[in-house]
Amino acid sequence: MTTQHQGRIDSLYERLAEDDEGRVCKDIPEDACKVVPGNFFALLLANTLSNLADKLASAKTTLPWLLLHLGAPAWMLSLLVPIRESGSMLPQMLIGAWVRRQPIRKWTWVIGGTLQGLCLMAMGFCALTLQGWVAGGSLIGLLVLFSLARGACSVAYKDVLGKTLPKTRRGRLSGWISAASGLVALSIGLALSQIQQDTSLWLYTALLFLAAGCWFAAVWCFSRIIEFPGAVEEGANGLAHALGRLQLLRDDKPFRLFVIARALAMGSGLAAPFYIALAREDLGSAISLLGLFIAVEGLAGLISSPIWGRWADQSSRQVFALACALAGVLSIFVAGISWLGMPAEATMALYLLTFFGLGVAHAGVRLGRKTYLVDMASGNRRTDYVAVSNSVIGAILLLTGLLGALTALISIQGTLILLGVAGLAGAWLSQRWPEVSG
Repeated sequence: MTTQHQGRIDSLYERLAEDDEGRVCKDIPEDACKVVPGNFFALLLANTLSNLADKLASAKTTLPWLLLHLGAPAWMLSLLVPIRESGSMLPQMLIGAWVRRQPIRKWTWVIGGTLQGLCLMAMGFCALTLQGWVAGGSLIGLLVLFSLARGACSVAYKDVLGKTLPKTRRGRLSGWISAASGLVALSIGLALSQIQQDTSLWLYTALLFLAAGCWFAAVWCFSRIIEFPGAVEEGANGLAHALGRLQLLRDDKPFRLFVIARALAMGSGLAAPFYIALAREDLGSAISLLGLFIAVEGLAGLISSPIWGRWADQSSRQVFALACALAGVLSIFVAGISWLGMPAEATMALYLLTFFGLGVAHAGVRLGRKTYLVDMASGNRRTDYVAVSNSVIGAILLLTGLLGALTALISIQGTLILLGVAGLAGAWLSQRWPEVSG
């Protein structure tokens, strides 16, 4: 790399990371400090591309449409989101035990990202060649493998982030990643709002192939990270070693409080489908509104994430608490306005505005908890924290998905109120976290 090219990278890094007072390195070695700008951009590009892939191959939009179009049994739809989310979290204690034995951990992310790209390509071929329950079963099976690979990426990413970027720059990075993916989501949402219902299968499978291409590009970017060897643990007995890590929940009070508050905050992500369901009931045209909701959510991430990210570097605990409380209040408010029976114009404006607010809140919750988790520990303890917390949250998500069939027995408004109250409780509990940022 030429001196001039390196100078441009350093200059742009100083602007995005607001590092204009000399390189500030906390919790990373001096050698890693020297290559922070290049690693910053490799992480930024890789994660922006992977987030774009998630938008293109969403388990909430693209995959359900494909299953229905291919004639798969309707009950398979209820498996998509639980598998997509919990499948990437539940095995992380076992994956974490393997990751801890790797002195260079970026290659775990590279392998996981490559597998995710291959799974998406295989999904596209299945959609073009199979029908009925065979197509549905194939897509579900590939989604399981996709989620497992995603779990490996999750564990490795937070550890690589902790080894390559200083504490006071991690939140800024996450903020710019969310902003970039928000811009992409805004563009996708606006484009989808123009697509008619009779869109051909080829366009939707093209989305899967494009998502696969994004993953392969992300893998190349991540492989460019300069990572120095870190602490390793000699191999222990797989399952017994992994289960032993659960003792952290008993013995480590700050970590236990973090996991409980994170579980209570899940409503910031789980509430979105209920907002759209209420909008469908009140406005009667959810399909035509879907693109607008996607665009609004993307706009929320684009605007709010850099602000949340900068604040998270000062106090990720405060970011999490405020965002969690905002999500809780909005969910309770939406449940209330759905009972008022207002004119359609006012109802549409309120739903879009509150959905925007929920997007802002969810971006803050994610940035706050991710930054806090990375900052609260180092070395293998960080890997343990990531694996245990994600595994526990994955189990809770899976349980939530399995109970989804019972949702029809209670009102959507009641569900939103419960999620809102849980969010407020999570915000209150997070105030007991010790400060770790800065």
